Amino acid sequence: MSRIQQLTPAVVNKIAAGEVIERPASVVKEMLENSVDALATRIEVEVAAGGSELIRITDDGEGIHPDDALLTISSHATSKIRSAEDLFSVHTMGFRGEALASIAEVSQFSLRSRQAENPRGFELEVNGGQLSEPKPCGCPVGTTIEVRNLFCNTPVRRKFLKTPATEMGHITEQFTRIALANSRLHLSLRHNRKVIYDLPATEKMIDRLELFYGAELAEKLIWVESEQEGVRLWGYVAHPSQNKSTAKGQYLFLNGRWIQDRSLNHALREAYRGLLMVGRYPITFLFLEVPAESVDVNVHPTKSEVRFRDSQILYRQLLSTLRKKFLSVDLDGRLNVEGDGPREEAQAATPEVRAEAQRDLVAWAGEQVAAWKPSESTGTWELPPRSIPLSAAEIEERASGASETPAADFPAGEMQTQQDAAHHDFHAGERPRAMQVHDCYLVVETEEGIAVIDQHALHERIMYEHLRGRVLADDVESQRLLLPETIELSAGEAGLLLENAELLGQFGLGIEGFGGGTVLLTRYPVMLSRANLRQLILDVVDQLSGSGEKPTRRDLIDELLHMMSCKAAIKAGHRLSPEEIDSLLEQRHLVDDAHHCPHGRPTALVLSRAQLDRQFGRLG
Repeated sequence: MSRIQQLTPAVVNKIAAGEVIERPASVVKEMLENSVDALATRIEVEVAAGGSELIRITDDGEGIHPDDALLTISSHATSKIRSAEDLFSVHTMGFRGEALASIAEVSQFSLRSRQAENPRGFELEVNGGQLSEPKPCGCPVGTTIEVRNLFCNTPVRRKFLKTPATEMGHITEQFTRIALANSRLHLSLRHNRKVIYDLPATEKMIDRLELFYGAELAEKLIWVESEQEGVRLWGYVAHPSQNKSTAKGQYLFLNGRWIQDRSLNHALREAYRGLLMVGRYPITFLFLEVPAESVDVNVHPTKSEVRFRDSQILYRQLLSTLRKKFLSVDLDGRLNVEGDGPREEAQAATPEVRAEAQRDLVAWAGEQVAAWKPSESTGTWELPPRSIPLSAAEIEERASGASETPAADFPAGEMQTQQDAAHHDFHAGERPRAMQVHDCYLVVETEEGIAVIDQHALHERIMYEHLRGRVLADDVESQRLLLPETIELSAGEAGLLLENAELLGQFGLGIEGFGGGTVLLTRYPVMLSRANLRQLILDVVDQLSGSGEKPTRRDLIDELLHMMSCKAAIKAGHRLSPEEIDSLLEQRHLVDDAHHCPHGRPTALVLSRAQLDRQFGRLG
């Protein structure tokens, strides 16, 4: 076994860089926090190639003393703490003294700074850990740091960087967190010399939220505020009609620092319980101000996780504040009842909305009646492709096996090429006797007893199979919008959509850039003509960014297929005619797995004749 030896400072700094500097966004975060701690009033961020080629941050803060030049890139050198006791009363964003040393070790690093009382500043350069002596220079008051060719001397780390658009999305998220926590700062962000954000200082946080997320969301934000036992809670929470399919819309700040905390996130979910549909998450921008000595921020290298002395106090305060606020405002009158989110059947509706939905349903049913036609091959009735997607020719083709999609073209486990005959409850050509219950379930007589079918789950599986075949064949029918719909997103979200525009085009979605965080929806798949297109795009963004890591192309196809088939399927509450019921059931045996929806839920529950006899005492 080799002997124990002391690691060199260069190796130590590279190890620290692995903990703190994960990607270009980590560099932006650390340097922005330093600028905030330097009491800057204006901070400019300039990035090239997603931060892999250049990150330049300029502030007008207090600057650095010339005698401290070499200490700026020394490990564990900081002006923010003096003793171990200070770790339990941290009032600044940074305090570890690792960031600049770690960054300088894995990049071409330069720093220029001047204090107001000094007539000239100094310049310091470090090339992959190789230090050049500081030298005097002319520069304005404040500090400018340039980081070029990040990970230039660690090529393996550089290979793990994603595309510039993806990395820029992460940078934009870090910039957003700092901008939301410091609305009195003038902040700007440029990428490849193009202005992404130019945010003037403001006393009203709502103005900054409107710049980031648009007027529609800003108009539906609810102000909340409370103070208990020295803890102040304030900020905005969104009306329940504004929600997301992931928790990425939840911003929580502790003494100006963005944090993640499971207990407080649970309090948010409890506060919105009963106001949101299953699988939806609230949008919140909340700030906690607590005494510094009651929280330990030294539990994670990136300082995103903290430890509270008494987290239950904060949990109860957050929960009670939001619940009391919701009781005092009229939420019912503005709830989203358009039926454009997942599991729409769980959404409550007012009598007026139900009446309007009923009229819409009658009109829709009339369209379907006019579109019904007998099949030449089977002599049965079929719904038009927009409702039940397989046409007569497709049904005949699928029955003969000619249009079966190869398993190699889709993720493993999703294809089931042969069905167990024992699982079929009825056969092609038979017309099962069925009835609809609660406009949600279909009760069907089978050879063994009865089956209760979830109409949404079954139709979702049919739509999934249909759309999958179309996507793999590059044959999704789409409709071009006469006037493209503009959709406001964050710059990172817009970049993510544009990066995947080619993939989304396979689904019939046309996405084009319109500048800043705005994109244009130019076309949409015909099968989703009744969907809320704006919400569809927002959900697509959530799907693309949901995992945090860049998913594979197959993963994206799979996730988008699941989401879009769910939106295209009939919902609970839709009354079906006998012909529609028959058409839906007749196509059950033509899909690869009619027993589960794409999300894995069963489409039917079976009650055998023996079970019925036993329940009614007919065993004798």
